[in-house]
Amino acid sequence: MENAFCHVPVLAEEALTFIRPQSGGIYIDATVGGGNHAAMILERSSPEGFLLGIDRDAEALTAAAKKLAPYQGRFVLVSGNYADMAALAEGQGIEAADGILLDIGVSSRHLDAPERGFSYMQDAPLDMRMDQSSGRSAAELVNEESAETLTRILFEFGEEKWAKRIAEFIVSARAIKPIDTTGELVAIVKQAIPKGAREKDQHPARRTFQAIRIAVNNELSALDIGLDAAISLLRPGGVIAVISFHSLEDRIVKTKLKHHATDCICPPRTPVCLCHHRADLKLLTRKPVTAGSEELMANPRSRSAMLRAAQKL
Repeated sequence: MENAFCHVPVLAEEALTFIRPQSGGIYIDATVGGGNHAAMILERSSPEGFLLGIDRDAEALTAAAKKLAPYQGRFVLVSGNYADMAALAEGQGIEAADGILLDIGVSSRHLDAPERGFSYMQDAPLDMRMDQSSGRSAAELVNEESAETLTRILFEFGEEKWAKRIAEFIVSARAIKPIDTTGELVAIVKQAIPKGAREKDQHPARRTFQAIRIAVNNELSALDIGLDAAISLLRPGGVIAVISFHSLEDRIVKTKLKHHATDCICPPRTPVCLCHHRADLKLLTRKPVTAGSEELMANPRSRSAMLRAAQKL
């Protein structure tokens, strides 16, 4: 467990360049994980910066507590979903923050721990829950949902063009026996996707596992709500930095930040503004920031990372 979350944080320097931690500032790492980004924020906001770390994974919070031990008294860790950020911050007496970081999606720890059931590379119980104390597991989802619902999940959350065929194969397979492991699901996906139609250099089950994980953890809805909460918590001059790892997440982040950085949002042909909407953010990134060559060499998983940032007006 002690080394479970010892992976290199992605786009850390770039994120902190936008957040600019300073002594006396209040910061929120809404996806604290093993505490790597949080430790950098606390180090750079010494001696009086304070950090609230949020995560719904009990293992992550245990690892973060060990990582952040040198900064005792300057941080608090709470169990929860970043969609509930506003209430969690209020519970700690935090009315406004100077910087908020969200590192969205599945962590290296989740992928590297077979027993969590996130990886299509290792056979394990089919779970995928970030909070293992509640909610439906991936096994329950694939064994209970209709072919139509599974098709929608795979298409919308995985952008899988073979969604309907994979869903049909899942339903056929579970009629014989329940699908209990990641290995069983991988085998079904491989059967469903014709060998000649598979993407080069991509595992055939990648999109399916992404889609099911997102559905199990309600990730996209949580992201939309969490972004609103984060923006409302920022004090003027405060910065939100969001790291995402696939187009579905990045699209939500881009749309949300652009909406908050735009004055009038009336339809283009409206002669006079009727919405009275006023921007409360300034975009700091017109395009997402991506990993440089050195980080890509050191951490191949950073290749899909995208960072967007904005400042509260």
